[in-house]
Amino acid sequence: MSDRVFVDTNIFVYARDSVDPVKQAAASEVLARLWRERSGRISTQVLSEYFVTVTQKLRPGLDRERAWSDVEALSAWDPAAIDQGTLRKAREIQIRYGLSWWDSLIVAAAWSTECGQIFSEDLGGGQTYLGLLVVNPFQL
Repeated sequence: MSDRVFVDTNIFVYARDSVDPVKQAAASEVLARLWRERSGRISTQVLSEYFVTVTQKLRPGLDRERAWSDVEALSAWDPAAIDQGTLRKAREIQIRYGLSWWDSLIVAAAWSTECGQIFSEDLGGGQTYLGLLVVNPFQL
């Protein structure tokens, strides 16, 4: 199993969300570890969702310049593009597991970046998809 960890958008959002200090601390700790280990992976979908969520949905939200700085920094994680191959794999995942389209894209991107795990609050900790273990970092 790969030591690479795909990180879902919600983990990055919680690291910026001061409304829940417990989740904020847990998310920040997990992300700091992945930065140190250089084992974190993301996709362009995650970056896009992050930008929209922290600038438009988070209260209090980030200004666009700060959010864009985060996106630029996370580009060091070499985000996987959502290309035609990823779309096809996501469709296979959606049919096989009955996931939403957006969650299927997350799993497909994690699979394409050869991750062993997906850190997500939304995908159900303990579930496996295509051999990828979903870990909810807030249940550790």
